[in-house]
Amino acid sequence: MKTDLGLAGAVVLVTGGVRGVGRGISAVFLAQGAHVVTCARRAAATDAEFVACDVRDEEQVSALVDGIVSRHGRLDVVVNNAGGAPYVSAAEGSPRLHEKVVQLNLLAPLLVSQYANAVMQRQDSGGSIVMISSVSGTRPSPGTAAYGAAKAGLDNLTASLAVEWAPKVRVNALDVGMVRTEQSHLHYGSEAAVEAVGKTVPLGRLAEPEEIGACAAFLASPLASYVSGATLRVHGGGEVPAFLAAADVNREDA
Repeated sequence: MKTDLGLAGAVVLVTGGVRGVGRGISAVFLAQGAHVVTCARRAAATDAEFVACDVRDEEQVSALVDGIVSRHGRLDVVVNNAGGAPYVSAAEGSPRLHEKVVQLNLLAPLLVSQYANAVMQRQDSGGSIVMISSVSGTRPSPGTAAYGAAKAGLDNLTASLAVEWAPKVRVNALDVGMVRTEQSHLHYGSEAAVEAVGKTVPLGRLAEPEEIGACAAFLASPLASYVSGATLRVHGGGEVPAFLAAADVNREDA
């Protein structure tokens, strides 16, 4: 039985909501009866209203938000999901690559949030912003160092905006762990490797995109009306400390 989160009729923007985690987030809001607008640089099949937009470009972001308000009269929720980074060592990555990673994963969410906040502050009902951050911001992120640093900044940004934009706008974040998507093989390899990686998580598997969507929908909903400035870890219990696998004390097979 679906839980009603009180989001029916809400106008929701999910950036990067056409594939992977973003598609799962969009699906949950749609199932809750929200009107979902999603964006990406290139068009893709989606059940939501789609607008082409590079969230790093201020003119495009301004047009995106203005268009939503023009068509629907308001903007109730923004989920800043667009992000990501290629795997490359910090020593080998060019300054330009690192700059682009930080721009997409930190500065773009700030830009989208600024334009959304300007709308939400004028609405009697205010609004809610959810940042899709990552556990990479709270632990070492080898191979994606600039990404991890950007996500750490996004967590801090969440807390700061929640103070600056209260009481009309609530701002929260999800620190997301490993998720099974159509691109899991790019991160982990074969299906056997994906399964093996899932076994390293205390809950024994990778998350499904809709599980991330459910948490985002909760934070955006009236059920979380007194939650702001929070970062919720959605990681299945995190990672089992590596030393436990190497230690032979207190082990039944030792």
